Amino acid sequence: MRGVAPSAEHLTALEGLDFGYVCDVGANRGQFSLLCEICRPGLAISAFEPMRDEADVFRKILGGHSQIRLHEVALGEKAGEAILHLSRSRDSSSLLTIGEDQARIFPKTEEIGRTKVPVKCLDDFSMEWAEHARVMLKLDVQGYELCVLKGAAETLRRCAYVYVECSEIQLYEGQALRSEVSAFLEDRGFRMRSRGNEITDQGRLVQADYLFERC
Repeated sequence: MRGVAPSAEHLTALEGLDFGYVCDVGANRGQFSLLCEICRPGLAISAFEPMRDEADVFRKILGGHSQIRLHEVALGEKAGEAILHLSRSRDSSSLLTIGEDQARIFPKTEEIGRTKVPVKCLDDFSMEWAEHARVMLKLDVQGYELCVLKGAAETLRRCAYVYVECSEIQLYEGQALRSEVSAFLEDRGFRMRSRGNEITDQGRLVQADYLFERC
């Protein structure tokens, strides 16, 4: 669809889950939101993507769905502005500096530019899902996961699941690793349910998608 395919690699993790709303953080061109819309037509989604070109593609694909909202902002621990480090592969862009291991393990993800973007907290938008008790929070923000979670205290209380891409080694400068993200979520009543889409380098796990569910 307009050159964007639904991210089918997430189907296995999502099968059988009971959720009624999705927060798609790091929506890029809408791959995950498109998958949710295909699998669960009419599902309400709030999506967040700070890159203008990617957001424009998202709107062309999913803008006709009244239950899907797209916010052209980055998310973090507090509101303000930040520098977005643009990757040659746009979905590897980050509010953190792209590290040497990222560029080595994932070719063509080196930094090619920078741009200033607005930053808000996820909780700034919490009225959009205030009536939903079983929210799915999906995070794919290239090392900035913990910062987003720290700005989502109210939202996490409504989440049944957190589905997050995490790294086991530092790919972006100053990023929180999976162990830190796991500890943060466990302290707030979540436990890891599954791990998938693993990427390894010389036999060691580099990153994966982790599904956490409320205990």
